[in-house]
Amino acid sequence: MFAAVSFTAMAQHSHPNHRHEPISVLMGEVEDSLHLMQAFIENSPADYRVPDAPRFAIVGKNEKFYLGFGGYVKGTMSFDWGSPINNYNEFIVSQIPMPGSSAYPFKPGNKGQFGLSAQQSDLYLNLVALPKDKNRVGFYLNFIFLGNGYTPQVRQAYVSWRGIEMGYGFSLFTDLAADPSTIDYEGPNSFTVVINAKFDYRHTFGKYFGIGIGAELPMASYTNGLGQVLQGGAYKTVGTAVVDQRIPDIPMYVQWDWGNNNRIRLSGLIRNMQYRADMVGTGSSASSLAGGKTKNLVGGGIQLSGNFNICNKLIGYYQGTVGKGMTSYFEDVTGMGYDMAPDPNDPGKLNTVKAWGGYLGLQYNWSDKVYSNLIYSHLRLYTPYYTDGQASWQTSYKFGQYAVANVFYNITSMFSWGLEYIYGRRMDFNHVQAHDNRIQTMLQVTF
Repeated sequence: MFAAVSFTAMAQHSHPNHRHEPISVLMGEVEDSLHLMQAFIENSPADYRVPDAPRFAIVGKNEKFYLGFGGYVKGTMSFDWGSPINNYNEFIVSQIPMPGSSAYPFKPGNKGQFGLSAQQSDLYLNLVALPKDKNRVGFYLNFIFLGNGYTPQVRQAYVSWRGIEMGYGFSLFTDLAADPSTIDYEGPNSFTVVINAKFDYRHTFGKYFGIGIGAELPMASYTNGLGQVLQGGAYKTVGTAVVDQRIPDIPMYVQWDWGNNNRIRLSGLIRNMQYRADMVGTGSSASSLAGGKTKNLVGGGIQLSGNFNICNKLIGYYQGTVGKGMTSYFEDVTGMGYDMAPDPNDPGKLNTVKAWGGYLGLQYNWSDKVYSNLIYSHLRLYTPYYTDGQASWQTSYKFGQYAVANVFYNITSMFSWGLEYIYGRRMDFNHVQAHDNRIQTMLQVTF
């Protein structure tokens, strides 16, 4: 049988832009439509890109399980000018082509770029077993087509039970509800968004207060040292090397949510990172290094994030983060080797890299169907090895800026359109800079 259910309240962790449409129950019967919707919402992430409640559901006999499924097809068209990023879906400031860069070199004549893509399209399953029992079990799976040649890519796959989430998904350190909406799949360059293997626990106390703590897969990304030092009257090659990480990253948060899109979250992150130090070699290359000892460096950070309702039509999004040895959590520079860097005075040792970043976004709801965003984001690194003046570090990332203006129009409950302008600027330690501009539009069908 077919039935329609609706929902009027918002789950505590929902993104402000989640709009809950009626669910069509394709099989089975449901007594409490509110409970059906709430169960799906509580089992889904607060990612604005994916609806937290499905449009279609199958209800098991005696409501032993709820199975929801859905997704969207999203087509984008863009044009870049300046120093175009070679990525139609993600505007990554650190990948702006730079003069003198080996990783993302500027190519003369490349001053404009046209792009078309449907790789941001998404499919998901949301399953809740024993939905009315205290031992409710949830399963969530979704994937996107951002792989090479539209190869499907798992974005999240986790199991939940009594506040525990285990599997693969957004880090507990990522505050999804504080992420302002963009057509750009990357979003603000200072947003601390990580998708990782995790074992997290969340709990709420009453209507307003919540806590969370987790143990997540360590993902240290660092640059090893290599250099000549004078030992015993002769110069020897010393350096560092990568070792397997042994201790999980520990994210945690406390949150106060007093409703009507007013929420504040204080998050913390503790990391213990290992590397091989004081290695000595007979040649001048890293392959000759041997010996040494394994050392630990402690890193982490603190973060303040949330939302504020300025008036009925104006909503704010914000995040500010500062730390050492945690650059992997900033999406603009994740995986670029900035968690730890060689000591300026001893290439046989590493130091954690200081960094801070933040953004502010304002969303104005013109009507129930039309809303706009203005966003500014800044990320800055303090790489210690640059102080020795070595040329290789003069071209390393110093700071990046990201600014967006957009408008979205929900033409129908299933069909939406958007228009967006993005400006990005990268500055290196040698004061060389480059920028990119992008204007893009999208059409999206949600089902």
